[in-house]
Amino acid sequence: MTTDGGVGRRRLLKMFGLGATATTAAMMQADPVLAATLGHDEQTGVPATGYRPPTGLAGNSPAKSTALAWITANSGAITGLSDKIWQYAELSLREWKSALATAELLQANGFTVKWGAGGLPAAFVATYGNDGPVIGFNSEYDALPNLSQKAGVGTHDPLVYNYDAYGPTYGPGHGDAHNALGAGSVGAAIAVAQAIRAHGLKATVKLFGTTGEEQLVGKAYAVKAGVYDGLDAFFDWHPFNITVPFWNTTSALLSATFTFLGAAGHGGTPLGNRSGLDGALLMATMSEYLREKNVAPSGRFHYAVINGGGAPNVTPDMCSIWYFVREGSPARAKVLYDKIVETAKAAAQASQTRLVHKFHSATWNLLASKSGSELLYDNMREIGPPQFTEQDHALARSIQKSLGRPETGMPTGLEPLTPPAASYTGGLATDTADVSWQVPTAVLLAACFPPNMPNHNWGVTSTAATNIAHQGLLSAARYMAASAVDVITQPELLAGMKAEFDARKAGITWTSMIPDGTQPPIYQPPADFLARTGQQFPPPGITWPVPQIVAMEQLGTTGPALAPVT
Repeated sequence: MTTDGGVGRRRLLKMFGLGATATTAAMMQADPVLAATLGHDEQTGVPATGYRPPTGLAGNSPAKSTALAWITANSGAITGLSDKIWQYAELSLREWKSALATAELLQANGFTVKWGAGGLPAAFVATYGNDGPVIGFNSEYDALPNLSQKAGVGTHDPLVYNYDAYGPTYGPGHGDAHNALGAGSVGAAIAVAQAIRAHGLKATVKLFGTTGEEQLVGKAYAVKAGVYDGLDAFFDWHPFNITVPFWNTTSALLSATFTFLGAAGHGGTPLGNRSGLDGALLMATMSEYLREKNVAPSGRFHYAVINGGGAPNVTPDMCSIWYFVREGSPARAKVLYDKIVETAKAAAQASQTRLVHKFHSATWNLLASKSGSELLYDNMREIGPPQFTEQDHALARSIQKSLGRPETGMPTGLEPLTPPAASYTGGLATDTADVSWQVPTAVLLAACFPPNMPNHNWGVTSTAATNIAHQGLLSAARYMAASAVDVITQPELLAGMKAEFDARKAGITWTSMIPDGTQPPIYQPPADFLARTGQQFPPPGITWPVPQIVAMEQLGTTGPALAPVT
């Protein structure tokens, strides 16, 4: 990034809503959270062009050799866990079988497991050791709705197809490859524990089994509850279409549902009916009008109608519309969210329905570690990129062809490590972001699906249970395990990550965006899950059953009856 008034600086200043003569101090004052991510690099002189990642960070220790050898020797167990979770394809906050399978592999390798992290039944903390620096890893295992797909098939071919004469649906699927994410992190955590045991290292490993990441719930509530307190470093990764670490930021996000309640009636005699669907559609329409003048390039909002009525001849008396609102920092996201809330109020008034506004979750933008990314990258260069077969490339090309994308196959190398862009133009969100404001957090991406296609697509589900994802997740496990061993055996590396962390967030106090007293979205586990995990339901502080939302509205009127026209 240039610091002399060049294009990069002008773009950054514009992002902060400042003029061309503004200083770094002005950036910090305008939006200190966003400045901690983008502005810190400008302040410390990280060049936008000509940046060269440092070398010599990755050590060559017997402990690291032990960790990497364990991953190679146990690759079948690691990829087997991934494939098992892929088969389960359990939706957010209901990952009962997936969580159990993940915890069982950890327990079989010496970890103790404590269930119900943050008050969520499918979340846990697995711990090995009780001394030295505490190194954390992240595991997720939730699938996405309507992304079912047969494994290793290059055309859209759902594994689960739910027939309905009027509106068929697909089953859930791992269209974000969280099956691979969870298994790769488990492999890394166990490998580091093996190195600690074999070489008498003083360190503790914690793996956090996270529920409901796709809905940005699990970590957001767990961090607020203090589950992640006491960590010294945290390693995370995500399946992607390239292989590279990064220290860019992500979007802050707020999640809420708006339910409109009216009075049901016959669609053929609609006068006096009050339609919840009308309220939801009016809200969607009005919120769309915000986009031109009220949403910055870094802003996003998107929504899904949850229960829009079962048949055209029944005016639905209840309809919910679920919004995600994203921006570059919590303050910016809250401004956009408040505008969305106002459209809900107006839609309820216009449709003569009653509005029930339910806040679900929220998370900050990511504060990733530059020094952690550089350590990961040095280990990635030493270990090498994921190795794909010609069969892998053929599958990738067939998926790319089906989606109308260039047929390039899988990437064969590492992407260069580069500084974040000069301005943030919006994008994805993760609840790891809240963790990243508690502890230095190093993040990487590893190729688990073909380039030139997005996450949350059937093509990701197709590759997520094949050798493509296996190679990506095993590589990610190696990169994270090697880097974790380095911060244990080279204390100066951990000290550097902590010093950068403290400098980035100086003057900023993290506060959860979830209002106190908010009950998380939650589902009742099966009895056998509760028995196997030793949990009681509901957890402390949870109201169960959740109070019902019922339409009690009166039918409308068109006024006094008029005399017939003769």
